[in-house]
Amino acid sequence: MVKNSRKSSVLRRKKKIILLTAYPLLLITLLIGCAKREITNIDSSGKNIICFGDSVTYGYGAAPGEDYPTVLAGMIDIPVINAGIDGDTSIQAMKRLESDVLDRDPLLVVIEFGGNDFLRKIPRETTTENITEMVERIQKKGAMVVVADISAGIFLTEYHSDLLKIAKDNETIFVPSILKGIITNPNMKSDFFHPNADGYKMIAHRVYREIRPYLNENILLRKNK
Repeated sequence: MVKNSRKSSVLRRKKKIILLTAYPLLLITLLIGCAKREITNIDSSGKNIICFGDSVTYGYGAAPGEDYPTVLAGMIDIPVINAGIDGDTSIQAMKRLESDVLDRDPLLVVIEFGGNDFLRKIPRETTTENITEMVERIQKKGAMVVVADISAGIFLTEYHSDLLKIAKDNETIFVPSILKGIITNPNMKSDFFHPNADGYKMIAHRVYREIRPYLNENILLRKNK
């Protein structure tokens, strides 16, 4: 019985050593996995967050004040401008980029387009080129950029890889699948495609979750200038 007890004690000590050795490695792995990506213009000196998009940004299907930019504005101490237009394509958006975004002192711009391009059968290559140009021109202005992914499950999946590539290549923030769990849930929608008030709240929280670390870093950088 004494021998067995000694063996058990040795085994417990060995397990403890293994755990103590493995814990720092696990912690480092987790920290790396949670680390923010480097993005362009993290030190942006703009004043406004601008949500630039189509009907999903505009808030179609919900009452005034229930659109996601307005909900987002209630979560942060930075002015948020809703620059969404119902039915807008990326082609139409390019024509108002200057007046609706670049001329409004942007700190950070959320780009959300693609749904109407798909419905109107605009080639994906054209959509990709337009969104890429939007990103480049906004970054040239000195603002941070967020690319919002409109795919959700099997819906518009072909746009996911395109939008993710734009985000990676241009060092922007990426918000994956903003319509996930909304487009397939009647309780979250006002019609076949558009969210209702609850759906827009979910989008606002998803955007907020992704941009918050960068806004916090931006505040620190600007304080230390």
